[in-house]
Amino acid sequence: MAAYELGVGLRYVRTRKGASRNTFISFISLSSMAGIALGVAALIVVLSVMNGFQEELRNRILSVASHVEIRGVPDLRDWQEVAAVAKKDPRVVAAAPYVSGQAMLTAGESNRGVIVRGIDPAMEAGVAEIGEHMKQGRLENLKPGGFGIVLGSEVARALGVGLGDTVVAITPQGTVTPAGTLPRVKSFKVVGIFEIGMYEFDSGLALIDLDDAQKLYRVDGVSGVRLKLTDMFLAPAVARSLLSTLPTDAEVRDWTMSHANFFRAVQMEKRVMFIILTLIVAVAAFNIVSAQIMLVTDKQADIAILRTLGATPASIMTIFVIQGALIGFIGTLIGVVGGVVLALNVGTVVPAIERFLGVTFLDKSVYYISELPSQLQRGDVVTIAAIALILALIATIYPSFKAARVNPAEALRYE
Repeated sequence: MAAYELGVGLRYVRTRKGASRNTFISFISLSSMAGIALGVAALIVVLSVMNGFQEELRNRILSVASHVEIRGVPDLRDWQEVAAVAKKDPRVVAAAPYVSGQAMLTAGESNRGVIVRGIDPAMEAGVAEIGEHMKQGRLENLKPGGFGIVLGSEVARALGVGLGDTVVAITPQGTVTPAGTLPRVKSFKVVGIFEIGMYEFDSGLALIDLDDAQKLYRVDGVSGVRLKLTDMFLAPAVARSLLSTLPTDAEVRDWTMSHANFFRAVQMEKRVMFIILTLIVAVAAFNIVSAQIMLVTDKQADIAILRTLGATPASIMTIFVIQGALIGFIGTLIGVVGGVVLALNVGTVVPAIERFLGVTFLDKSVYYISELPSQLQRGDVVTIAAIALILALIATIYPSFKAARVNPAEALRYE
């Protein structure tokens, strides 16, 4: 690239004093630059917030769910051996058995259907973080034979119970009596209340001691074993590996399978927002086309003089590519800097906007996630910047090609 091509291209970006037409062209260029910057910044911020929601959702789910579950068919009677085999994998950190079943909880005139999970509190702490989400009581209050129960906050609210109150569990497994088959009924004392921030768990899960669950559902073994890994993203690989090494027939599921709908929904929303905001960047980038076409028309005399001095069509094309690409580069740079700064400070900026406008974007009484989380990823920033620059370069092709085809004699005829 010759120095004069770069110099002329940079000069055409600036406005020449006293030229109203040049001023108008420069205004269109600045508008294109501002549009690209706004679109890039918005795209970075939105994708960072979506990443934050995805991470927050994953953490909340995995505070109750495990990375990998080994489920018996229909149950595991030798769960200790299964856990020992699983722990031989260096990627497995901890294992804990569980018994799972359905029940109807009643208190007074209120009732609620829930999933009852029998756990060993000491072992459960190794595979899940539910103990860190206790609003009242402690997970350790579950004792064998004590028939205590820990409820989700929404379950406790629906039943109108608190610590020390009694709830009655009615299981679908019947008890045969001379009067016929009757549902199995057992009273439990509320010893704790947890709140995860996920409606699925807070409104539909109750925890009891493992021994009490085996007595309630009259099973000798357990429903399965839950595993925690060194890295949650290794779960699919570990699940596949365990299928070939387990000593008994069992179903192995990882967290990406058990809660696939949640993550598919977030991922789909992220893709849709990416496409929509990319279109905004594309519209701003293609405004460069109109600005450059007007510039080519205005600079036909300059182009003709350069051609008569020996400039080649490729050289003329390079000048206008530089001019358009510079607009896209500056707009992208401003957008990236602004988007990164805003994405890193969403937790400060959003509350300030809420206080200034007197509104609440995520009301705690409606949304479980009441703060906008943000997770900036380098890959997203690079991808967005690359797309903006490519669109800006594409927008320069036609005007630059038109400039290269200017006929010097025609252009200078009326000069």
